[in-house]
Amino acid sequence: MKRVHEASGLMPDVAADARPHSDGLLDWVGMDRIDGVVRFDAGDGEIQRCRARIGVFVNLIRPDRRGIHMSRLYLLIDEHLSAHALTVPMIESLMHALLESHKALADRVRISISFEQLIRRAALRSEHSGWRIYPVSIDASLDAHGFQLELGTEVVYSSTCPASAALSRQLIQQQFAKDFDASHTVDHASVLAWLGSEKGMVATPHAQRSVARIRVRLADGVPLDLIALLDRVEQSLGTPVQTAVKRQDEQAFALANGSNLMFCEDAARRIQRALNAATDIADFRIMVEHRESLHPHNAVANASK
Repeated sequence: MKRVHEASGLMPDVAADARPHSDGLLDWVGMDRIDGVVRFDAGDGEIQRCRARIGVFVNLIRPDRRGIHMSRLYLLIDEHLSAHALTVPMIESLMHALLESHKALADRVRISISFEQLIRRAALRSEHSGWRIYPVSIDASLDAHGFQLELGTEVVYSSTCPASAALSRQLIQQQFAKDFDASHTVDHASVLAWLGSEKGMVATPHAQRSVARIRVRLADGVPLDLIALLDRVEQSLGTPVQTAVKRQDEQAFALANGSNLMFCEDAARRIQRALNAATDIADFRIMVEHRESLHPHNAVANASK
């Protein structure tokens, strides 16, 4: 029986009442870039409130139905994210609620949540510290195969080219040979003074700000500990960018760069080795990008578990 909207006072529901223009199943239908707010504990016990962008999608398995109930998806997202901090159990509960809201219309659901997290990072040598902003992405899905969640972030670091370092050392050797006659005894004080002069560093290797993008699938029961993941990656590289910097910190950073010369391949393998050793990570993908100062293009390497 057709609804008599004017007599009953009900508003028309075209998505439910009208036939689709053509039959067909749809892989995903939903909304993307929804403005929202999330609360997240990065692993230090402090819950931050962050502006977020959210995507939510279900499939459509009824060819006779014109559309889904997008308002139901929106309201459930808003209800759960407003009431609870982001955790793996909360996200899984939200996924079940989203799927339940489309019973008989859909049998799988996925959501994406992206935001930026402020984390306090200590200086290398001094007593100072400063804030770093780390992008965070959470992508989750629920279907007949179960629930899956991936956590993503980025680490910015410095990479000094090993080839450039070797070429620079050669030029310094050549300058030393010019300035000190091999047939005469070399005076310690003179060499020490030379090393501290501009002649003692006639060439410097090129370095660049570089980015490592990490996506991990956590093992069952493992919490969303962003700081633990960042620490693993940054420690494996040895040269994460700094916040508050005094002279002793800058010198320590120069030493870290000299001790961690790396091509993009080296950086990807360092992170790969660190994450392979992590028993709480079931799978991962890595992409490193060295934004070279020598070339106008970037050097890129990818790795996985």
